[in-house]
Amino acid sequence: MEKLRAFDTPTVCNALEIVDPGRRAVGFSTRPFVTAFPAMAPVVGYAKTAVIRARERPRAEPAEVRAMRLRYYEYVAAPPAPSVVVIEDRDPEPGYGAFWGEVNTALHKGLGVLGCITSGSIRDLDLIATDFQLLAGSVAPSHAWVHVEDVDLEVEVHGMRVRPGDLLHADRHGAVVVPADALAEVLMAVDLCTRREAPLLAAARQADFSIDRLKAAMAEADEIH
Repeated sequence: MEKLRAFDTPTVCNALEIVDPGRRAVGFSTRPFVTAFPAMAPVVGYAKTAVIRARERPRAEPAEVRAMRLRYYEYVAAPPAPSVVVIEDRDPEPGYGAFWGEVNTALHKGLGVLGCITSGSIRDLDLIATDFQLLAGSVAPSHAWVHVEDVDLEVEVHGMRVRPGDLLHADRHGAVVVPADALAEVLMAVDLCTRREAPLLAAARQADFSIDRLKAAMAEADEIH
């Protein structure tokens, strides 16, 4: 997992296309995120999932809402680790109220979470915990009636379906689910992608680059296995 953090998410997606061609069109986010720390290194961790709403007051009694929030934190704090929280905002207008800000980023970082991927919104951009990555659907000023509705279930965020315990790789480009049992294969495929791209990049960066040099570089790349 630590070796995987050395590569950006697009590179991991390229590798997955080699390891499992069926993954070429599924398993990754398909819409852009607002990113709290664009320059931050990728995060790699196991998914902890939840569902929130914020547009309307919770139907449950205050004691039940509080109990659900505590259940959520207990779930987040439990193994496996390291973890990345994935929260689906099921409001008709996702992001109406922000779950993530100064307090929740501090709490989650303290519980060992690396970051969050959400279709909801974030706020307190100048006060959020450092080195805690946030990939969100939007930025909003209020938390409105934000509350946790359920935890530990399959969710969908920006076109990416995530199950509890899935291994995630995320950076400023978006996120992708990585088969945990194929990590070694993915790393080998990353190396293969890098070696195949090298002749193309080397040729393109030469002052005398031409279509003939491109054809030669493509042929050289095709021979790399």
